[in-house]
Amino acid sequence: MNSLVLLMVLPLFAAFIIPVVAKFSSKLALFTGPVVLCINLLLIMSAWVKVGSGAHAIFLGGFLPPVGIVFYIDHFSLLFSGLIASMVLIVWPWDAKESRLYSLYMLLSAASFGLALSADLFNLYVFYELLAVATYGIIAKQKNSSATAASLRYLFISSAGSVMLLLGIAIIYTLTGTLNIAHLATMTENLHGFAGLSAFALIAIGAGVKAEMFPVNSWVAEVYGTIPRQLSALLAGLISKLAVVLIIKMLLMVFQVQAAFDLLLVVGMLGVISGEMVAWRAKDMIRMLSFSSIAHLGVLFIALSIGGSKGLWLAIAIMLHHLLVKGGLFLMADRFSGHFDKLKGLAHHSPMSAAVFLVFILSLLGVPPLPGFWIKMALVMNLAELGGGLYYLAIGVILLATIIETAYMFNLVQTMYLKADADSTPLNKRYSASYTFAKLFALLLLVSMVFVSPISKRLKDIANHSANPQIYIHTVLPARYLGEKS
Repeated sequence: MNSLVLLMVLPLFAAFIIPVVAKFSSKLALFTGPVVLCINLLLIMSAWVKVGSGAHAIFLGGFLPPVGIVFYIDHFSLLFSGLIASMVLIVWPWDAKESRLYSLYMLLSAASFGLALSADLFNLYVFYELLAVATYGIIAKQKNSSATAASLRYLFISSAGSVMLLLGIAIIYTLTGTLNIAHLATMTENLHGFAGLSAFALIAIGAGVKAEMFPVNSWVAEVYGTIPRQLSALLAGLISKLAVVLIIKMLLMVFQVQAAFDLLLVVGMLGVISGEMVAWRAKDMIRMLSFSSIAHLGVLFIALSIGGSKGLWLAIAIMLHHLLVKGGLFLMADRFSGHFDKLKGLAHHSPMSAAVFLVFILSLLGVPPLPGFWIKMALVMNLAELGGGLYYLAIGVILLATIIETAYMFNLVQTMYLKADADSTPLNKRYSASYTFAKLFALLLLVSMVFVSPISKRLKDIANHSANPQIYIHTVLPARYLGEKS
């Protein structure tokens, strides 16, 4: 199991070796990254079987917690590790000619694996910053001035978020003297006061920049509109979820209190309403998808506000669904994009493209029996069980957002099925691997529709295990230390 350290080591090594390899063979440099990601996928699949229904901790350098560097391995972290390797493979820049871009993708991969596996706040912050640096570089490497300007704006906003994240971590260290999450979980009484909850708010909003959280999400439409669609699929489908994973670790292990839930509930509702209202007014495909993504991540924060294993179960389901739907839609946008009027007659030119697009849209809206319906229904039912004014308001917000989303999506679909003008060519006719993967995502949605019950049960098992602080504590902290505490 200790071999999982290679998930971070191999991409980091590849990032530094690729420019050297490129001097001798550009083809070998191009394939180095995908080979490393395939090796990582094999390591993840092997670990998935070995970890079974339990969990495992990796202690680096021979230092035991709460001092040493720890990686925590369970099915939740392995699930996201597998998604990281798969998504980066899907969006790998095969047509790029610059080895530095390959290195940046490897840095992004290493940081992403670190965020999924790290079990202390210091390492989470380090990997979060490494992920930010890699993301800035990838955006800035795009060959247009708009991408450079968007990268600079993203840098300023994300840097402000990083300062807030670091300040929240500093407050927690001041209160407890430790940054190990398992250790923090044993001293929650020190963190549930005003100072501790302020630290959680700073961490949530700081990480929320990449998680597209209201109100620190103003960069989203500008960045997504200026970068390649594959990169938009990666940022919206995966990177935003990794920032949420950071928040989840602190929420479930340390801050299972109503004040923290209320914070996520309020910012989630504001994100849903603001995102859907702007998406409703959008006339451009990428702008519409960008703000719709903000709204659906707001729904994710509403789910997390339920707390415990139920909140985590719903959050995992929403994240997986959002990755498939929004990832697929952004990948399809590589084939057609621009003003909605340009999509007139799309169904006539390419019935298959229209059908794939329709599958994503219907699942996004929650039309039965697609997975989006079951997820949305489970969320509403769990909110109703909790009761209380804010939770009932959240149900109203979700239903209102669904009505708004249905209105603008229906107009878009109607445009696609209108008769095309004689000179209309809404599709980019060149072959695109992105479109192939979009069709695969749509197929996965249809398959999951058939296996909703077993998939839901498996996700519940993962959530029940990962949301249990006692399992986390006893896996990470040494038995000697636990004995002393008792």
